[in-house]
Amino acid sequence: RPGMTLAIEPILNAGSKQTRTLKDQWTVVTVDRSLSAQFEHTVLVSETGYEILSDRSQIPLALAST
Repeated sequence: RPGMTLAIEPILNAGSKQTRTLKDQWTVVTVDRSLSAQFEHTVLVSETGYEILSDRSQIPLALAST
């Protein structure tokens, strides 16, 4: 619906897709201890489509890597 904001957070694992959440209830690790990466985009649904609010293409490269 227009006005909704969504967080899309894919997790890519080099090994198994099996994960577990640590005791802090926040950290997720792969069961086989393989490398993993998590990305996030915040998307706003508008009347005419959507807008990616977290689009980093407008941020200078030096700032995007920090």
